[in-house]
Amino acid sequence: MNWVWIGSNLGLIGGRILEHLALTAPPIVIGLVLSIPLGYAASRSSVARSVLLSVGGILYTIPSIALLVLVPVTLGLAILDPFNLVFALSIYAVAIMVRSAADAFASVPKDVVSSATSTGYSGWQRFFGVELPLAIPVLLAGIRVVSVSTVSLASVGALIGIDQLGSFFTDAFQRSFLTEAIVGIVAILLLAALYDVLLARIGHALTPWTHQQSAQTAVLRLASAPVGGDS
Repeated sequence: MNWVWIGSNLGLIGGRILEHLALTAPPIVIGLVLSIPLGYAASRSSVARSVLLSVGGILYTIPSIALLVLVPVTLGLAILDPFNLVFALSIYAVAIMVRSAADAFASVPKDVVSSATSTGYSGWQRFFGVELPLAIPVLLAGIRVVSVSTVSLASVGALIGIDQLGSFFTDAFQRSFLTEAIVGIVAILLLAALYDVLLARIGHALTPWTHQQSAQTAVLRLASAPVGGDS
């Protein structure tokens, strides 16, 4: 490990991290936003579920390099346009998230949905006030997987000349300089961990009732636990 190179290139490393962040945040958000209506539709119809999950599975099997070449040809953009990578990563994000979203809405108790309907909730009120909030824990688990996958896949963009943390890998290969590859790997791992922690905090803030239930369960367990050793 060449610590001198690291110390003299902190600005470059920081810039690459920001570039990677700018390229990965939009696909994660887009994947979540698009997967919610698709997943909801899949949870309401077995036919829609079969079709949407099959399409998602097919999209995710497309090789990333091939997709990065096809996107600019299809959209008429320059191959070095960063939007090509954002678009490709968004496709992968939706492909992964649509299954998680379908499972999330399917996990909402049917009796709760029926109760909301019987109390006068309209379709939109029931969705935003009952189904979506109760689906958040499963949605969160899915988007955390998507965030890690997106951070990792984004590095492939360096192969077509889009600057981000993956550029350290191509530079390391061309110069036979292992330090750059290690820096790239560590930075990607740290960025993935940052996304995971951030999403976990957001989920914690959006689902306060789950923590209250956990606390109540813990209290009940303590109250019912035997005092002292076995007699």
